Amino acid sequence: MFLSSMAIVITLLLMAVVFYRLFQAQVMEDLGIYAQALADGGTMAADEVTNAVSDAGAVKNYAYIDRYSHGKENVRATVITPEGAVLYDSNADIGGMDNHAGRPEVAEALQEGEGRSVRQSSTMQRSTFYYTILLPDGNVLRVARESHSIWSILYRSLPAILATVCAILALCVFLSHYLTASLVAPIGRLVEDMDHIDEKEIYEELLPFARTIRTQHDAIVRNANMRQEFSANVSHELKTPLTAISGYAELIENGMAAGQDAVRFASEIRRNANRLLMLINDTIRLSELDVQDREIPFEQIDLYEVARDCVEMLQLRAKEREVDLRLEGGRSMVQGDRQMLEELLYNLCDNAISYNNAGGFVVVSVEDVDGRRILRVQDTGIGIPKECQERIFERFYRVDKSRSKSTGGTGLGLAIVKHIVAVHSAGLTLVSEPGEGTTITVTF
Repeated sequence: MFLSSMAIVITLLLMAVVFYRLFQAQVMEDLGIYAQALADGGTMAADEVTNAVSDAGAVKNYAYIDRYSHGKENVRATVITPEGAVLYDSNADIGGMDNHAGRPEVAEALQEGEGRSVRQSSTMQRSTFYYTILLPDGNVLRVARESHSIWSILYRSLPAILATVCAILALCVFLSHYLTASLVAPIGRLVEDMDHIDEKEIYEELLPFARTIRTQHDAIVRNANMRQEFSANVSHELKTPLTAISGYAELIENGMAAGQDAVRFASEIRRNANRLLMLINDTIRLSELDVQDREIPFEQIDLYEVARDCVEMLQLRAKEREVDLRLEGGRSMVQGDRQMLEELLYNLCDNAISYNNAGGFVVVSVEDVDGRRILRVQDTGIGIPKECQERIFERFYRVDKSRSKSTGGTGLGLAIVKHIVAVHSAGLTLVSEPGEGTTITVTF
C-alpha cells in the first residue's frame, strides 16, 4: 500500500511536469504564430492607413493590431520601443505603464530577434506567457497570454487524485490478503508435514531450504534419541556394578561372609567400584568432547613418541593377556592435543589387547605417506562381523557383551576415539574379518 501510494504520487508529479512543459511549448508556439501574423499584418497595412508622427518624429501606425486581435480575448499585444517605452497595449492604457526595457523577453528580442518568458503571479494560481519579436521598424512586439499554473491544475485535480488513491489502496488491501494467503498456503502445507515434501505442491525454490530443514530436524530427533538411549545405557551400566557392590556389602554387613569369602567379596566390591569409576570418567570425557564450541589449543606433537609411551604403558597388560605388543615406524609430527592423542592411542591399543587371542599380536605403526600422517593399530583378535562394523563406534555398543564385561570394558572407548578423530579433522577407517583380526587406521 505504501509503495502504491508513493508510485501514484511520483507518477502524478512526473506527468504533471511533463504535460505542463508540453503545454508551455504549445502556448509559446501559438503565441509565436500569432506574433508573426501581427507583424506581417502591420507590413500589409502600411499602405492602407494614414501615417502618424510620434513624439520622437518617427512614422508609426499600430491601428491594425486592434483589427487583427479582434476575437483574441486571452491574448494581449504590446509594442515597446528599444528604450522600453510602451507605444501600444491592446488591454491597458499606456499612459501609466512603466518602462519595459528590463523585461527579459524584451531584452532577448532586441538581441536575438525574438524572446520568450513565463512569469508566475503572486498567488501562484496563474502564469503569464510572453513571446516577443523584433519588428522591421526596430520596435518590439510582445504578445502575452494568461493560463492556469501547474499548482492550480494540481489543486483542481486533487479530489480526483484522492479518490483514485483511495480506490487503489482499497484494492491493495483486498489483493494483499488474497495474495498473502495464496503465497503462504504452500509453506503451511510444508510446515504441517515435513516428511513428504517431495509429494507436496510447494515452491521449487523452497525445496533446498525444506530439505535442509528436514535434515536438521532428523538430526535433532536422532540426537535426542541418541541422548535418551545414552542416558538409559548409562543408567543400566551404572546399575550393574552398584547392585553388585550393594549386594556384597550387605552380605559382609550381616556377617554372612568370613575368611576367604570376605576377602573375595571385598575384591568384587573393589573391582565393581573401579568399573563404576571408569564408567563415570568415560561418561564425563564424552560430555566434554560433545562441547563443540570450546577452543582446544593445538601444538606440534610427535605421534611416534605418543605411540611409544602408550605401548610401554600397556606392555604389562599385554603380557598378562599373552599378547605381543610392538611399535613400528618413525618420527611423525602432527598438529593436535597431546592428551586427546594419548587417549586415542590408549583406547585403540587397549581394545586390541582385550579382544585378542592368547599368543596373538598387536602392531602399532606410525608413518608418513604422501604428506599424510598414518596411525595404524592392527591385531590378530576375534574380529568384528560385517553387520556390526558400522555401529562399533556407538556408545555402549558391544559385539561380544560377555567378553567385554569380563575384560572390564565400558563400551565407550571407541566412541571417545571417534570424537577425538573428529576434533582433529582426521579420517578413520576400519577393516576387520571375524577370526582374523582388526585393523583401524587414523589419517591426519
